Amino acid sequence: MAKKNDWVRIHRNVLEPEQRTGKLPEDTRKVPLEMWVKGRLQNDSAEIGDEVTITTCVGRAEHGTLIEVNPCYELNYGTFVPEILTMEEQLRAALFGGDEA
Repeated sequence: MAKKNDWVRIHRNVLEPEQRTGKLPEDTRKVPLEMWVKGRLQNDSAEIGDEVTITTCVGRAEHGTLIEVNPCYELNYGTFVPEILTMEEQLRAALFGGDEA
């Protein structure tokens, strides 16, 4: 449950596939143009899935479906790749003579 002025993220389709320009690649034309944006909730209260209005950091009003309350950055550089570790070891050995450097 979110309340007024909570930091939230919303989602909405800006353009449906049939509204998109014909100058786009075929696979792009088949999907909607989507928007995800964060801001302060302007509704008195809302639950995930509700249609809400927010005010962004720059003061712009946006509307959409509430998808997250107190969103945070989730950085992920992918899963462990053993080949990269092997490459690092080989490069270290070639450049510096092994792990001693």
